[in-house]
Amino acid sequence: MTIKVGDRLPAVTLKRLGAEGMEEVDTGTLFAGRKVVLFAVPGAFTPTCSAKHLPGFVEHAEDFKAKGVAEIVCMAVNDPFVMKAWGEQGGVSGKVSMLPDGSGVFTEALGLTLDARGHGLGMRSQRFALVAEDGVVKALHVDPPGTFEKTSAETVLGAV
Repeated sequence: MTIKVGDRLPAVTLKRLGAEGMEEVDTGTLFAGRKVVLFAVPGAFTPTCSAKHLPGFVEHAEDFKAKGVAEIVCMAVNDPFVMKAWGEQGGVSGKVSMLPDGSGVFTEALGLTLDARGHGLGMRSQRFALVAEDGVVKALHVDPPGTFEKTSAETVLGAV
């Protein structure tokens, strides 16, 4: 079942590469008590994700903060090393947090998986963006596969 506005985000434990090495991230804690924007992409270093999606959120990070967003999180079904490298290349430092969902457990719990096996990419995340307040979804945008229309930083900024 796909998550919808009004639902509480599921709590799962993910791993990311931090300053001190591998660290666990509990999604229940990540979203608790604050406004967070989460956007997900089908894959790090892929054309639309690298040229449009991630750069838009980096560019508008201050606009989101001005609207009370405590953190912008970029997620992909990629491993922690790939997400760290992609974030470094994308200039996200202090603007966007990179969250790998290496095994797709959070994406699956959200009901937003994308079967990209036909393109040699395996199971991935659909392109989506959501606004959560204290772990509850307040806005949700999902792009149909192969498109980039509803989940841009500019569109999400209007929903915050």
